[in-house]
Amino acid sequence: MEALFVYGTLCDPLVQNRVFGRITQGQLDTLDGYRKGEITIDGSVYPIAITHSSGEISGEVLEVTSPELIEIDRYEGTEYRRIRVRLRSGRAAWVYCE
Repeated sequence: MEALFVYGTLCDPLVQNRVFGRITQGQLDTLDGYRKGEITIDGSVYPIAITHSSGEISGEVLEVTSPELIEIDRYEGTEYRRIRVRLRSGRAAWVYCE
């Protein structure tokens, strides 16, 4: 399983079900060194993690499979990049950011 830190639309169970075919309970965690910004895609506004030295983003860690992560990559599109980060809990996870 892969750990994925989410802070926006993927926190919504309906979006999870639509994107990777199931609903999963997340564990609360925090991403330090980033702040939540906004990005406009096709006229809709979405959150995006932006590097910020004193920032923090509250979110959830989802456990997803490698094939599910590929589906999530497609959902996030080319406007986001997926990187590995260390969360406040000490856990390593993927996150989508600028």
